[in-house]
Order: sequence, then C-alpha cells, then structure tokens
Amino acid sequence: MIMPRGASQLLLPANPLFIAFSLVIGLLIDMVPVGRQPWMPDVLALVLVFWNVHQPRRVGVGWAFVFGLMIDVHHGALLGQHALAYSLLAFGAVALHRRLLWFTLGAQALHVLPLFVAAQAIAVVVRLMVGGMWPGWSLVLAPLLQAALWPIAAALLLAPQRRAPDPDAHRPL
Repeated sequence: MIMPRGASQLLLPANPLFIAFSLVIGLLIDMVPVGRQPWMPDVLALVLVFWNVHQPRRVGVGWAFVFGLMIDVHHGALLGQHALAYSLLAFGAVALHRRLLWFTLGAQALHVLPLFVAAQAIAVVVRLMVGGMWPGWSLVLAPLLQAALWPIAAALLLAPQRRAPDPDAHRPL
C-alpha cells in the first residue's frame, strides 16, 4: 500500500544501544561543569521523556529513578530529589505515550510542558522542604526551554530510525 504524502513515515525499530547512548549523552550534558543555573534546561529529563513516550517498554520509571540518583550524587543534592522528579516525569510520559504520538511536534511540546513544569516544581519543593534556598524566578524558563527543545530532540533521536523515502534494490524497505 502506498502511503499518502501527509502520512507519518514508518520507522525502523529503535536500537537499544542508541537508546542507551542517547541517555548517557544526556547525562553527560547535564554533568558539564558550566555552573548549574536555574534557567538551564535539563537535557537528561528531555531525553528520558522522549524515550518514555517512544519506547515505554525499554525505558521506564526504573531507569528514570537510577538516572535521577546519578544526578543527585553529581549535583550534591538531597539524595532522591531528582530521582523522585524523574520517576514522576517518566510515569507521566508513559501515561501519555499512546495519545501523544498522534499530535504534531509542536502540539507534543505543549503536551509535555506540564510534565516538565511538574518535575521542576517537585524538585524545588523537595529542596525547600529540607531548608534549601529559593533558586529564583528564572527557574520558570527551564521547563519552557525543555518544551521548546522537544522538536529538535525528536528530529535527532528519531533520525536513525527513519526509513529510506524511495526503496530500490539496495534499500528494499
């Protein structure tokens, strides 16, 4: 059957090594020692949500918790602060994954924005409950930047799965 021009493209299966590689790259980007500013987007959270939406059976809440613990240890934060935020973020992404894929990338970004806001709010509330300092109002920009990066992340992370647009003898699918 020939697909119409406006239809979404068929994707190859996701390579588990590529998923792991992208998660490690997201972790390393968050660990770059440029000084953590409240407005900086959390790249690891963005990659986790992306893979929770596109591959919920391979990347789930457990992996989000483990990566959250790694970020807690690296940032010297309260142990479990980011783990809790990432776990709830992953749960929300898995809950939305069937519905979210029907929308365009811009609409998807608007749908994941409340997830990013909730994760940021949870991390800040936990920090404030144990006597931490208020990071300032610039932290409101982080979820907005993460949602703005959603289409770019989708283009980069789905690129290895794209099929050839016109099959020939060397590309049968």
